[in-house]
Amino acid sequence: MQQSTMTETTLRSNVSFSSPVKAGRHPLHEMVTPFPFAYFTAAFVTDLAYWQSANVMWERFSVWLIVAGLIAAIFVALAAIIDLASGRQKPGWAHALAYIFAVLLSLINVLVHSRDGYTAVAPTGLTLSGLVFVILLAATSAGWAFTSPRRVGADK
Repeated sequence: MQQSTMTETTLRSNVSFSSPVKAGRHPLHEMVTPFPFAYFTAAFVTDLAYWQSANVMWERFSVWLIVAGLIAAIFVALAAIIDLASGRQKPGWAHALAYIFAVLLSLINVLVHSRDGYTAVAPTGLTLSGLVFVILLAATSAGWAFTSPRRVGADK
């Protein structure tokens, strides 16, 4: 009978796994900003579906998606206030004002969608949903942050 023995082997890596980005240094609102964007974009898509099919289900989906986007926008606003109050971030006014304008248009849009019938979506609701989508696309083209990227992660 043959015997085999195994010797202890230690594997070591010379690579350091320390990240240059520290937890808690990124803006909090950066994590929640994609949610309203997704809801408002989906509302635009469901408005297009309603415009093409006149199926009331799509109009109801649009209303719920816009409301969900507005609720998510409240969380983004709270997170942005926390980020600015912490003193580590400077506001990126162009992005923040575009985002606020898109949210105000969405508030008007949910009121337009609450009307009865086909006129709730075509053409006013569809136009407002499209404008919100374009504004948010422009506001978030450089990233999800509404604060200045120069100061993110900077030490005090």
